Amino acid sequence: MGACFSDVKGGMQAVGGTRYPPYGGGGSSSIIGGPNDAVDMFYRARCQQALCTPLELSMSASKLRDRDILSKSDPMAVVYLKKRDGRLEELGRTEVVLNSLDPAWIQKVSVSYQFEMVQNLVIHVYDVDTKYHNLPVKALNLKDQEFLGEATCVLSEIVTQRNCSLTINLQNKHGQVGPRNLGTLTVHAEEPVASKTVVNITFRCTNLDNKDLFSKSDPFLRISRIVETGNLVPICKTEVVNNNLNPIWRPISLSMRQFGSKENPLEIECFDFDSDGSHQFMGTLKKSIADLEKLHRDRTGANFVLPASLNRGREKVLKGQLFVEQFSEKPQFSFLDYISSGFELNFMVAVDFTASNGNPRSPDSLHYIDPSRRLNSYQQAIMDVGEVLQFYDSDRRFPAWGFGGRTYDGSVSHCFNLSPSGHEVEGVEGIMAAYSGAIHNVSLAGPTLFGQVINKAAEIAGQSLLDNNNKYYVLLIITDGVLTDLQETKDALVRASDLPLSVLIVGVGGADFKQMEILDADNGNRLESSTGRMATRDIVQFVPMREVYGGQISVVQALLEELPGQFLSYMRARDIKPLPHASGTTV
Repeated sequence: MGACFSDVKGGMQAVGGTRYPPYGGGGSSSIIGGPNDAVDMFYRARCQQALCTPLELSMSASKLRDRDILSKSDPMAVVYLKKRDGRLEELGRTEVVLNSLDPAWIQKVSVSYQFEMVQNLVIHVYDVDTKYHNLPVKALNLKDQEFLGEATCVLSEIVTQRNCSLTINLQNKHGQVGPRNLGTLTVHAEEPVASKTVVNITFRCTNLDNKDLFSKSDPFLRISRIVETGNLVPICKTEVVNNNLNPIWRPISLSMRQFGSKENPLEIECFDFDSDGSHQFMGTLKKSIADLEKLHRDRTGANFVLPASLNRGREKVLKGQLFVEQFSEKPQFSFLDYISSGFELNFMVAVDFTASNGNPRSPDSLHYIDPSRRLNSYQQAIMDVGEVLQFYDSDRRFPAWGFGGRTYDGSVSHCFNLSPSGHEVEGVEGIMAAYSGAIHNVSLAGPTLFGQVINKAAEIAGQSLLDNNNKYYVLLIITDGVLTDLQETKDALVRASDLPLSVLIVGVGGADFKQMEILDADNGNRLESSTGRMATRDIVQFVPMREVYGGQISVVQALLEELPGQFLSYMRARDIKPLPHASGTTV
């Protein structure tokens, strides 16, 4: 049958059927068990990025201007995504609602939500001229229609509202204030329902054929979705159970986005694992999720078969059987379910004030404040990350610290407030102002120690947990140097892995950042403390800025791509559910 998918990267581990599916519901890295290469490839081939969550926007308007003489306006809405260069990319159009100043459009507009990006939406409302009513909306020339108003917002503003609904005052084009009230537009965002369902299954087999000469086979299962063309799209494989002809595998979780529907046929193949990738075929069978549920309910097994193509033109029923030991179906709450229900991401920043950054008065220094307002690497990282995360924090008040500097009282501190007042700062602009002020008042010193700022962040997260504040904390550490307290930092991170906290580290300058890669457990090796305790989850993401700016991905995308998954791993491990919904907000 040839080598199984993901042989090199997946090895003997399970792939794609993890207990914690990705935040977007399809194609991104799993929280436990490593990336699902096959599913990633499938979605990439269809231009569905792993970091995207598909959303549908529903719209309604109220008190629109009446531009018709003998009747009311016939409104239609057009949704655009504003690109970085200011261009408007059309995402879709609603239908035309006849004779209404308070339309509730049925046609939804699809958009891909990307947590790590600021996505500016522009929505235009038009009164469609009567003579064009028989044309499809896509064929309408907007220049021939009468403009009724424009609404602008950031997609993050919608998804962070209770019930994912935002009401916006309509304005003239480009935000110009008109002589009269143009009405309001309400936008509601929701994920497709299909992405919410997850099925948990435990498989076992009996009487498998032995393919090994001197021992028993080492079986694993591969599950693929059968698409309309008859081709197979691999969605999951179990781990390998060594030396066992009656194996029982660890539970797997499959989302509806992976299996399509409960009636969609799946092909379940059994292989005898071989380390060189030449796994021996042990049988196959075709069952839908509904069929597997019935097997569990009836406590019966299904026989594997040897296809006719492998048995001289005749299908052979094998004695090996597949059983469904456990089966459960439940809704899988997504990142957006939590955020839209009232959970917040609280942003914290810690800046490296060690002497290796260079004299801030010198243009060569990493801390040089350019009079022309060109941002240095520290400012760029604060702006890039802060601009994204600020939408997820309702009061937009942020702790901002420095470490490794000689502070106002002359002592070297490894966790001091950037603001002389000692209070949190307001907004990203407040962080930038406090940083600039500290550069002129704090002397650079050393060494580079992370332990104290991580412990401070953990203290805040721990207190919030006691107060039941429904907050998740994100600490951004920006540094230029090699850690002096690597083990102390590991200890602090292992302790913090039990808390609602993630740590983002940006490396600036040309130092060797190999130590940081140890802290970022992307290789699957969880951090271990000096006492031998293992981190309960990976909470660190490290990115060297020089590598990011040398490529196509932004520092924000590289830093934040794992954050929704880390958030979900914390919530799901503790069985924390989203809050009850309330009504939306007007802006």
